Amino acid sequence: MITRKTIEEREYRELSPYGTRAAESRGRMAEEEPCSIRTDFQRDRDRIIHSKSFRRLMHKTQVFLAPEGDHFRTRLTHTIEVSQIARTIARGCGLNEDLTEAIAMGHDLGHTPFGHSGESVLNRIYPGGFRHNEQSLRVVDVLESGTSRRGMNLTMEVRDGILNHTGPVKPFTVEGQVVKISDRIAYINHDIDDALRSGVIRYEDLPAHCIEILGSTHKERINTLVTDMIEHTWNSPEARMSDEKLEAMNDLRSFMFRNVYNSSFVRRVENMDRIDVVIESLFDYFMENQDELPTELLDMKGEYPTDELVKDHVAGMTDRYALNLYNRIFVPAGWK
Repeated sequence: MITRKTIEEREYRELSPYGTRAAESRGRMAEEEPCSIRTDFQRDRDRIIHSKSFRRLMHKTQVFLAPEGDHFRTRLTHTIEVSQIARTIARGCGLNEDLTEAIAMGHDLGHTPFGHSGESVLNRIYPGGFRHNEQSLRVVDVLESGTSRRGMNLTMEVRDGILNHTGPVKPFTVEGQVVKISDRIAYINHDIDDALRSGVIRYEDLPAHCIEILGSTHKERINTLVTDMIEHTWNSPEARMSDEKLEAMNDLRSFMFRNVYNSSFVRRVENMDRIDVVIESLFDYFMENQDELPTELLDMKGEYPTDELVKDHVAGMTDRYALNLYNRIFVPAGWK
């Protein structure tokens, strides 16, 4: 039988010198009896996958709101793509795949409904601002409660990777750094795919020098970037790619921000202004009607400020739930 001990011993033999050994984890905030079969990183991955917040990602927007086609990405499919890319890189570099997968699966748990538009509204109206990476950490630390504890009590390595998958701070594990870059590889390329499918951009609009360096198809660009990552991260204390590929990827990212993410055309077609109204109205409503918050949040009322609990509630909603709730509260029955 392959036990936790067997897996931990295998990691010492097979991982690169820079791979994170589960047996050397910095531990959890609260001590737990170890599992006899799974390593701590495997347990973290399983806790995330079985959580309610993970399931809700299926009904949260990536970029395009409630698209008519069947093939547009959601926040869940984005998460799976990040995990696949990151695991491939981790395997090619001799890093810990279980840790990599756990971070990837948990990195976007704190995302709002309606993608980055929802995040922008909460960032504007919530005191102190809103950042989805910080909310993802709050989800795993506080909001996702087990049967006998608050939060998932994840390892420090996974928590650090989730918190620092975006922003200026580099995760302290190479696995966390791989997820950080894999997130960018995934969303730039699959958002190009979705934007082309929706007609927001045309293939001819893509920067020619980026296509020449990275490839003309989604498959080619992913393969180019993943291969480059493995070649430059192998036997290195940090995750990295070549300057040429990094510059081309960043140029593509800038193109997407100009032409898709911040595009006035996309805001108009996707009714983004209406989304702003929905998020702000729901936030204001629950600030004035605190007793209507879910029971699990009301139980924390003396521990956290009301506006933080309202933020938690609104951020945790799916697109569909937020729209239905808005209609129920604010739209007269005869207008529906």
